Amino acid sequence: MRKLKDKAAIVGIGATEISKNSGRSEMRMAVEAISEAVADAGLSLRDVDGLCAVSMDNNDESEIFRNIGGRELKFWSRTNFSGGGTLGPVLHAAMAVDAGIADVVVCYRSLNQRSEYRFGQALEFKTPSALNALFSYHAYHGAQTAAAMMAFIIQRYMHEYGATSADFANIALAARKHASTNPKAVFYGKPLTFDDYMASRLVTDPLRLFDICLENDAAVACVVTSAERAKSLRQKPALIRAGAQAASHGLLGGIINYYGDNIAQFDEMKLLGKQLYAAADLTPADIDVGIIYDHFGPSVMLSLEALGFCKQGEAKDFIKNGNIEVGGSLPVNTHGGQVGEGYVHGMNGITEAVRQVRGTAANQVKNVRNVLVTSGSGLPTSGAILSAA
Repeated sequence: MRKLKDKAAIVGIGATEISKNSGRSEMRMAVEAISEAVADAGLSLRDVDGLCAVSMDNNDESEIFRNIGGRELKFWSRTNFSGGGTLGPVLHAAMAVDAGIADVVVCYRSLNQRSEYRFGQALEFKTPSALNALFSYHAYHGAQTAAAMMAFIIQRYMHEYGATSADFANIALAARKHASTNPKAVFYGKPLTFDDYMASRLVTDPLRLFDICLENDAAVACVVTSAERAKSLRQKPALIRAGAQAASHGLLGGIINYYGDNIAQFDEMKLLGKQLYAAADLTPADIDVGIIYDHFGPSVMLSLEALGFCKQGEAKDFIKNGNIEVGGSLPVNTHGGQVGEGYVHGMNGITEAVRQVRGTAANQVKNVRNVLVTSGSGLPTSGAILSAA
């Protein structure tokens, strides 16, 4: 099998501030983030000839291209499944570069999901489709929000493996500890205590307020080009050692991993990890930092198990005593994650992975070689391993 390993690299990253009200359009923010990412790479906006995004982004590729002053757009793609699709654009960009279809591809995500709309509200299913009919069935039984959908899975996980809210606190506290020392984070300078966590309100049992990702406005972009071209550019490249997409037989779209053999595990993450490790010629022991999608903090535990960092049901012990903090055996979400830094459908996790590879992160881990980045869990997903050259 022909591998994509180390054929492409992320060479530039850019982002707006993360806020409750950006005061500008999603298009303008996208252009700002893209412009910063291209400049970070030492390239010109006229060098861009490819654009990739998730399907939920409201900014049309051709309009983005016009607004950055692009000249020849040779490639574009969109990836479905909201947060589960986030690493798909990076995989597509790497494939396009490797195939010679495009030379400089930008992946972007821009959203005003605090000032204009709220993902945390009850979902509406106006468009007739088989998937929306299924969503409506679940909504009738109480799964009207993404949090409620995930809560069913976490409840079953607690029943199966004895996890408790005190265990989930370890995820939240580690994320907030990292966010509190990250100047880009919403919770910069705002650490969380165990008592704070336990006193926070239940949103949808067992998920508490600090288990749930933030709602904010922000935009993030990254630039992908060939590993060969990356050698002559401004920044230390983050090689795309592996990329993959994965969906298991029990997934029917959305955060509804209800139809597999065991809803208390993420089969799609198991498949994702299997593909990534094989493509990269690595094992879980080779991963120095994990950027694990945390739309809901407790879901990180299921992902750690599925990705082979610990056995099924053992994550509650793996995350104890600072093991997922900087200095532990596997630092996780060193930027604060989506519950601490901000929510950009995980694109900010990609930029954190790049910073870790470069050695420029606010909470830098020593001697980073390989960073594993995942997209949303409990739904069709995607991921990548980024490595130092």
